[in-house]
Amino acid sequence: MMDQLSLGLTNLEGLSFRRDGNGEDTPATEEITNPQSTSPRLVHQSSRTSIYRFQDKGIKVRLGGNLGDPQPQQWQVDRLSNEQTISRYLPLSCKRREVLNIGPFDGHPVALYFKWANGITLKEWMRKVQGGTPGVASFTVTQRNYNETSHIQQNHSRSSSHNESAIDSNLLYFGNIGHTTNSALYTSTIKTPTPRATDDLNVRLRAAMAIAKTLSDFHDAGVVINNLTTENVVLDTFEGDYVATFIDLSEAAIFRNDAPDNQGGQKSVDDMAAFEKQIKQEDLRSLGTVLNQLFRGFQDDSASQSVVRDNTDVFACDRTDTPSKTEGEDVRRKRSKPTNASEGLPIYLGSLISTLLLTGRETENPNSPASAVNYESAKDVYLDLKTMLENKSRCFRKTDLDECMVESRLKLNTDLFYGRRVQISMLMHLLNSVFMRGNQPSIATISGHPGTGKSTLASQIKKPIQDRDGFFIEGKFHKSSCPDTVLSKALNSFFGSIIVKGSFSGNMLMPLRWRIHDAIGSGNNLLMDVIPNLRKLMAEETSTVQTSSNGCTLRSGRSHAIPTSSHRLKFMFCKLIGAIACKAHPLILFLDDLQWADEITLDVIRMILTDPDVTHFLLLGAYRDNEVSLSHPLTEKLNYLKEHGKDVVPINIGPLEKECVNTLVSEALCLPPNLCRPLSNAIHTKTGGIIMFLLRFLKSLNDEGLLWFSLSSQRWEFDLKKIRVKEISADVVQHMTLNMTRLDKNIQMGLKTAACVGSNFDAEILQKTKKDDDFDMKTLLEKCVEDGYLIRIDGSQQFAWAHDQVHQAAYELIPIEKRELFHLLLGSRLLMKSSSSELANMLFCVVDNMNRGVNLLESDDQKHELAFLNLRAGESALSYSAFHTASRYLITGLSLLEHDSWEKNYSLRMRLYDAASEALYVTGDFSRLISLVQKPLKLAICFDDKLNLYNNLVRSLAASGQMDEGIATCLRVLAQLGEVIPSTISLESYHTETVRIKTMMQGMSDDQLLSLPVITDTCKMAAMQFLNHLLYQAYFAKPELSPFISFRMVEMSIEYGVCNITPFAFSVYGAFLVSAINDNEGGYRMGRVAMELMKKMNAIEIIPRLSIVIYSMINIWKEPFQASLSKHLEAFDIGAHRGDMEFAISSLFQYVNMSIYGCGENFDGLIKHIQAYSKRALQSQQHVVGTYLIAAHQQAFDFMGVEENAYSLYFVGMTEDSCFDTAYRNNQLSICRYICQKRKYVAFWTGDMDVAAKMYELSKRFPLGSNGKIVSDLVATFIDGLIAFYFARKHRSDEAKWKAIGEDVMV
Repeated sequence: MMDQLSLGLTNLEGLSFRRDGNGEDTPATEEITNPQSTSPRLVHQSSRTSIYRFQDKGIKVRLGGNLGDPQPQQWQVDRLSNEQTISRYLPLSCKRREVLNIGPFDGHPVALYFKWANGITLKEWMRKVQGGTPGVASFTVTQRNYNETSHIQQNHSRSSSHNESAIDSNLLYFGNIGHTTNSALYTSTIKTPTPRATDDLNVRLRAAMAIAKTLSDFHDAGVVINNLTTENVVLDTFEGDYVATFIDLSEAAIFRNDAPDNQGGQKSVDDMAAFEKQIKQEDLRSLGTVLNQLFRGFQDDSASQSVVRDNTDVFACDRTDTPSKTEGEDVRRKRSKPTNASEGLPIYLGSLISTLLLTGRETENPNSPASAVNYESAKDVYLDLKTMLENKSRCFRKTDLDECMVESRLKLNTDLFYGRRVQISMLMHLLNSVFMRGNQPSIATISGHPGTGKSTLASQIKKPIQDRDGFFIEGKFHKSSCPDTVLSKALNSFFGSIIVKGSFSGNMLMPLRWRIHDAIGSGNNLLMDVIPNLRKLMAEETSTVQTSSNGCTLRSGRSHAIPTSSHRLKFMFCKLIGAIACKAHPLILFLDDLQWADEITLDVIRMILTDPDVTHFLLLGAYRDNEVSLSHPLTEKLNYLKEHGKDVVPINIGPLEKECVNTLVSEALCLPPNLCRPLSNAIHTKTGGIIMFLLRFLKSLNDEGLLWFSLSSQRWEFDLKKIRVKEISADVVQHMTLNMTRLDKNIQMGLKTAACVGSNFDAEILQKTKKDDDFDMKTLLEKCVEDGYLIRIDGSQQFAWAHDQVHQAAYELIPIEKRELFHLLLGSRLLMKSSSSELANMLFCVVDNMNRGVNLLESDDQKHELAFLNLRAGESALSYSAFHTASRYLITGLSLLEHDSWEKNYSLRMRLYDAASEALYVTGDFSRLISLVQKPLKLAICFDDKLNLYNNLVRSLAASGQMDEGIATCLRVLAQLGEVIPSTISLESYHTETVRIKTMMQGMSDDQLLSLPVITDTCKMAAMQFLNHLLYQAYFAKPELSPFISFRMVEMSIEYGVCNITPFAFSVYGAFLVSAINDNEGGYRMGRVAMELMKKMNAIEIIPRLSIVIYSMINIWKEPFQASLSKHLEAFDIGAHRGDMEFAISSLFQYVNMSIYGCGENFDGLIKHIQAYSKRALQSQQHVVGTYLIAAHQQAFDFMGVEENAYSLYFVGMTEDSCFDTAYRNNQLSICRYICQKRKYVAFWTGDMDVAAKMYELSKRFPLGSNGKIVSDLVATFIDGLIAFYFARKHRSDEAKWKAIGEDVMV
């Protein structure tokens, strides 16, 4: 920057000036001798003053009344004496002309001796920079001496070191200056291009800062100048910047804090402050004149003084007293014609100058503006000039008045960002971590009160990550909208932006497609249905994936063979996020207003953050901390993450500090910071620094006429007194609502209607809600966008509220007692005006509004119609996997039929119950589901109508841990379906059933089993479904029932035909054969038949279940179990994609279980797999299998001799003992058995046989029963035999017991 600036001092050092008749300096014509001569030379002479130059010194002589009269008048002598006094009083830090002494000179009785000051007067500097023509500035300069008011630098070739250092040759104005010199005369021609306006302004700003700085130093030293003009300021350079030296201090004065008052005492602090303020006003006013000349280019003071007069006189006509606003009235005041006070200058700079020019004059006119905010110190002026120099982009941005200023309308941006340096630093650190390390997903939360700028803070990281080829996806929850669609909408918008904007190059898009394809497959309709743009991005029309056409379908027509649709959706979201984020393109997912998030979305967040396959990912969540309690679901999820070792980085955001508020107001009003500080302090006090509140308050001040733009001074002005006493609500919503009541009534009606339509809406929908005379759509939308209430989305006809609290404020316009009616009328109007196709697009809006007025419905027909609309909305929400939203609609629909007789609208009622129970199951609201289905189960007309309700009830009982109740319910349902299963199995009946089923199967070949017909009896299909539920629950709660249930399933398949559950039934029967009666060949055969039947029926969804049974319980008796390892990993992938997370995670455990006992892999590598699988299990909330995996992790540590607690890696404070105790209390016997087997195995191989024997005895308390045995069970049995023979050989008293145990193992 400094290369573009120059004072041009080296070319003007010899200039001399004389005063003309008007007292102005004019160049002298006579040539003088070299100032290096040894005797004083006359360099300036006027009627009253002569200046002599002698080397580095100067001599100032005051002349008498007549020219040549050496005797000065007394007042002239007093001024010389005063200048000496002031010069000696000032500290060295004050840049002034240093007076050496007063004495006689060349016949003059009194002369002032001083050190020669280096530089060029501001006046001559201005003449130079303004003297050229556009494009080329040419100056022919003759070396002359100069007078007291036009100090010129000495010859550039001079040997004095301090003069050489005083000039920075890089400070060239408009370019480099070339020159030639000789001892008497030199000429310099300057040829430079015309600079940009900002460059010119930058030069002048630096000069202005130097002047203000010197004046500030004088005032700090207790001296006022009283004669600050462009002639009395000398500019020089020092260390690359300008410095200003004040000369001619003859009229300066010293003011002291201890100056006595009129009574001879000491002035009070307040009196002294008032005195100092008053005495500095003349200097500040003069500073304004100097700056006005500097920036406006005035050559004398007359123009500046006219500006002062114009601005002072125009106050009377610029602003009238603010009238009282009536409802709907928009206050406007008389507008005067702009003067030239700041014309052509940035508004910021013009405001500074006009304020200085008016310093102390506001009291001269009773009509002066009530703001009366003036500069009280030169230091404030200096700081504001410095702010302008350092922030050119915002301070230079406005030069001409725009339409808003002319009409005195304040226009504010809604995304302003100030302060928050600590928070930004934390975000940038997180961003760098995601890029540099990113080996696991990260999470940070931004918390604060409403309106504090949480969303704006998060948006600050958007550009940095996009600049580094990262992705930024954002979604926002709304209090009144569907929370369970936020994540899918955010992803849909992200993929849509890629498609529409084409922001990806080919080398970026194809890898993204490949990663997504590898993660979710090519035919994932579930995910692509809720994210339509994902289907478009993948550039394929995915056909419906075929599954078994023989599924067990209940009355509702939906398949429930794998009751895990919600798990599947969550897992797919997790896989998709993992595919988007990668090292080359990290991902930040920002979710706003998490306090309104639904359980499913929070669960997806938990899964993503605990997924070992997700890397280079940061979740940024914002929430209102005043709405999130310790029992809030969000708090529970965050605590869960912390307990599982995930660092949650908290970023708290509070109110803005006063200085940040001042910066905001300064930028909004284009006012220097020190001029708007009184206003910003008042605003901060009233709004508490809440940014949204203060923006709305600032706008309301403008609307009420307390803040206006003055065309005379060309700056924003304000009535500070009235603002300070103005009473406002402490609640921002109430404040905005009050301001909205001042709008036109038609605009208010439009705001009310828009508030009921939703958080974002289409203009077409809003049009349908209004009557002909309610409001004008165009006027409404333009006004709301202009006032910052609404935001137009991408220039379309889609609109969104600027903030949730703006939305709430508009809604508060509707009186509480009229809100239900308002909603009902609006929803009814939409319903009547919409065609069937239009209704499908606005169904949620119609139903939401009508539901708000449901209490006003009187006729049964109205209630039935609305109940049907709720059914449609609920089923539509289910199709989009918006389960929480669906349950709300469906339960509302049921409430509308509550008082009807059961037979009336029976079909509608049962459809509502079926869909509601499905939605409640998926959302995990099991207690409500169990309560909801009791009435229809009791009153339904036929049993078939109850089947779907029973299906959801049984699944809920199992999922909530009520296994005994679930088993009892299944048994009752099966009895109704003609399949009676005893609740207890005697040994006799067990043997009878075993023989019978074995005889039946022996008579059938493999081909016969594979050629069985497909089941057609719907009653038997339902029975197979409930037998499947019963088998699952019996495995954990009543293992003795498991064989009997599998027998019945096999028997029914042979008698009535097969369905997609039959292969699983065959495999379980095969596991029984090898485990219970040692029929390895028979069991292997059934496993092979089961797999072939699955392929024939294309029942891919049951592969994880088949793999668990076949490869973990059957084939291990015939094939090396290491050969099955890859099958379990394949089963996990299929189960995860199909949503069968329970058996998918179980497949991972079987892989680990087999690997520990014989994969041949190094334990270091295996431990990494175990840790990843354990996290996956906990992520999917499969805690039982997860505990198995953690125990396996500990077992690997024990084998390696690592003394580390693996349990504490997953749960804070957990040990193996505490895990065992918890499982024992919860009757989780399989976990207790596994831990005993693990300890027994480790003790045996470490030689601690006593502990091994103890673990053997303890494990007997947790029998396996006739369930299938896995590898760890086989190894445990083998170790039991070794332990038995070890102690049998000890010939102790218990020798017979151990011998019998060993022999039993061998059998």
